[in-house]
Amino acid sequence: MRDAPQAEGAFAALVVIPVYDHEQAIAAVVDGVRAAGLPCLLVDDGSHPACAQVLRALAQQANVDLLRLEQNQGKGGAMLAGFAEAARRGYSHVVQIDADGQHDTGDLPRFVALSQAQPQAVICGVPVYDESVPKARLYGRYLTHVWVWINTLSLHLRDSMCGFRVYPLPPVLRLAAEETIGRRMDFDSEILVRLFWRQLPVFHLPTRVTYPSDGVSHFDVWRDNLRISRMHTRLFFGMVWRSPRLLWRRLQGAR
Repeated sequence: MRDAPQAEGAFAALVVIPVYDHEQAIAAVVDGVRAAGLPCLLVDDGSHPACAQVLRALAQQANVDLLRLEQNQGKGGAMLAGFAEAARRGYSHVVQIDADGQHDTGDLPRFVALSQAQPQAVICGVPVYDESVPKARLYGRYLTHVWVWINTLSLHLRDSMCGFRVYPLPPVLRLAAEETIGRRMDFDSEILVRLFWRQLPVFHLPTRVTYPSDGVSHFDVWRDNLRISRMHTRLFFGMVWRSPRLLWRRLQGAR
């Protein structure tokens, strides 16, 4: 198996990129990952033929592999498939980055270095936006921030929607086996809140975000906002019965 880590138990990070019809942007993202010296797994989330062909060509390069999902699963479904494949290959950590070019691949070494220093933690990007960010998306994020702070009884999670992060695989796989996680645009916030509930440390890194290089967004304003609203409702009721433990954690000084 290409790029599999050599030593069991050693830190080994795999970049997993969920891709759905981003054929114009994905090559530049892959170039950035390869420039950082990291192995890359493209998860083709049921893309149409034009994108699927681009991904097959990219997977011929060194340190790039391809996992094809025949049916579109959504971003969360693609990431869950990527986690399982990374574990099968023996990796200890997964770096998640978006396929549309909005994330700065030049920051990959910083994310990996912090993950190596804090291998039990989630390393979560905090976006630093330029003028390309849609104002409706920017303001809408703040509503999610407030709900996340309510559902964790903490202000610690600075941005739960950024898709640039590093996960330690063992706790993520346990969570995926034990609980249902949203499989579409609700994925990023839900998995982070649930990992926080399980007392995983979360560290933050600022990172530049540009919207998006190929002009393609798969965010469905009505459906995805409805999914996110349902997700916050589920998390709220989950928080209620966890609230004594979360409050005790606050009293003990944990964030």
